[in-house]
Amino acid sequence: MPTTRVRSRAVRLLLTLCALVAALTAAAPAQAGGPQLPAQPQSQPQAQAEFLADRLRAHPVHVTDQLPREVPRSLADDFARLAERTGVPTYVLVLPSQTVHQDGLLDEVHERLGRDGLYVLIDESEVTEARAHGVRVPAEAAATVARYELPVDAGPLAGFERFVEVVTKDTAEAERLAAAAGESIREDGGPEELYIGPADRRNQSFLTGTAVTGVPLSILLLVPYIRRRRRGAPPARDKKKTAAGTPLWRRLAVPAVALLTGAVIAGTAPLVFDQTRSSAAPTPSPQDMSARVERVAAGLAEDPVYQDPESPQRLSAPQVTRLHDRIDRFARSEGGGPVYVTVVPHLPEDESAGDGERFAAAVHAKLQKDGVYVAADPLSGYIDVFNHGLRLDSYELLLDLPESIAYGSAKADEAEDHLLGERLDALMTFLDEMPRTEEPHDSGTPASAPGPAQEHALPPLFATDFWPGLVVGALAALLLLIMVSGVWTAVTRAGRRIGWTPGPGSPEAAPKAPSAAYLRRAARAELRATAAAFERTAGSDDDAGATPSSHAGSRNALDRYEAAKSLAGDDTSADLRDPSLDPARLLAIVVLARAARVALEGDSDSRCCAVNPLHGRATARHHVRMTASGYSGRLLPLCQPCGIAATLTPGDLHKRFLTLPGTAQRARVRYDEASNGLLASLYSGYEGLVAMVRRRVARVG
Repeated sequence: MPTTRVRSRAVRLLLTLCALVAALTAAAPAQAGGPQLPAQPQSQPQAQAEFLADRLRAHPVHVTDQLPREVPRSLADDFARLAERTGVPTYVLVLPSQTVHQDGLLDEVHERLGRDGLYVLIDESEVTEARAHGVRVPAEAAATVARYELPVDAGPLAGFERFVEVVTKDTAEAERLAAAAGESIREDGGPEELYIGPADRRNQSFLTGTAVTGVPLSILLLVPYIRRRRRGAPPARDKKKTAAGTPLWRRLAVPAVALLTGAVIAGTAPLVFDQTRSSAAPTPSPQDMSARVERVAAGLAEDPVYQDPESPQRLSAPQVTRLHDRIDRFARSEGGGPVYVTVVPHLPEDESAGDGERFAAAVHAKLQKDGVYVAADPLSGYIDVFNHGLRLDSYELLLDLPESIAYGSAKADEAEDHLLGERLDALMTFLDEMPRTEEPHDSGTPASAPGPAQEHALPPLFATDFWPGLVVGALAALLLLIMVSGVWTAVTRAGRRIGWTPGPGSPEAAPKAPSAAYLRRAARAELRATAAAFERTAGSDDDAGATPSSHAGSRNALDRYEAAKSLAGDDTSADLRDPSLDPARLLAIVVLARAARVALEGDSDSRCCAVNPLHGRATARHHVRMTASGYSGRLLPLCQPCGIAATLTPGDLHKRFLTLPGTAQRARVRYDEASNGLLASLYSGYEGLVAMVRRRVARVG
């Protein structure tokens, strides 16, 4: 028995010594560099679910304060009013989508809340999940309809409203709507978005600017061009082509229409592009924008390490305890001070627009305590450090912070908790080793976040790309004119080759109501062409030893040419700008010069079309009604097209008579009535016009 007792005591002593050795071994690393933290502490979804259950216990609708730019907390009453329509107890959670990582969060919340009802999870854009516990409602079908039936930018409040409408229906109807919504999303990709973004507004502004200048300039350029081409005149090459005698209202008609068109486009564009906002998000109140900062500052006033309770917990209890110890040691060190660690998400929809520096500065301003502010994001794993009032080099904290601390490593990216515990411990070591400065430093004031009122407001329509659009519109109008001119010319030439369109000398191409500018150009061109024809004929006659008078028709050609030159002032090189050259005399010059050139070519025809002398040679005589009311007519020489018209529609032939620019009392006059009937002598042929010209010249002389 004594031996047994001795052995028992020896065993106990041995076990005690082993335990002591193990304790000393575990304490050795602490003396060298501190105890090792768990490599990857487990996240604590239970803490997140417990917190959310407490929120729902106080109020059936919990709207996060981390999404003020998209879902302000002030919308909680609107969600509550909609929730009352379901007819069953309804609990609504509005949380950032990134903070809900595990499936079954609603089930966890229900288990801790211990109340049956309809549980709905909503993120910053839509209804993401719905669970029915102890109530009979088509929760999942209603969630499907709300997700797929509405545009993606309809907003969470509109999505929840549609969810409530469907969840109150019977199960069969809700499932039918869900199936239809799913089929629509597969076939059409879903409904179109309700709102446009800034890029779309810039496109609208550019299009408006292009139209405001492009359309009016196209009218100013194309209408006169087409009018000249349809009249048979070549395009004008100078700006001195104002038609003499044209009424002022006609000259101003096209510019007035162009100006009115531009004004109409500018006036109706804001009615067509009437969007003013890029999002369904309401403008948050100042209380919405400051709620999270106030919550975090209140938490830091109690504890220097603040973990967002709405998010998955990334720091275990031992890691938090270790971090407290390191913070206390740094605060007691020479030149040290307080360190405030916030483990909260930084999202584009939050009050700081996802900027950690803005958030840290806001918390510092609210807490009103100097120190090192650490902004650790539990979602991305990034760590930002800012000095406010300690004797540390703020630029070194910003620029020299190791990437393994600020951004982590590949191993940290793979870890669920981003190894935040280890990296924050390394950060404290970095702070301990930083040299102290003589004076306190500050990280400065960051740039302000975008104002919530202007964040979703679209820029004005008449701004941004509207001004470049004005320039492009003008260039587009010029390009369109060039294209129309090229296509018109190409089609006209091709049509002449195959007989689709008349040639420049055919009756169909002759204008019915030529302007004075057209007649002046035509007279100048015909005189020059006829003079060149006479020079060629004279050269060929000299080579043959003959004179122009020896050729058949040369006497008639010379008489007609001399008469044309006498009307033109006997100067074929002049611009024919003499005011005494009225449209009737210009027309006579054109007709006589053409007739002279035709005679030189051996054509013995002595008559032209009496309806329109610009049609050229006459082919037959027809009875022509000179007026609409007259039944008797005159026997006049006509070209082939006018002869056909005289046979088929004799009552309308008087409308085909060529007219000339008249006076202010009478805009247009028939050519045979102008200039005291100078051209009426054409009824009897070219020789009658030559004789009339000679008599008038002799009378003037």
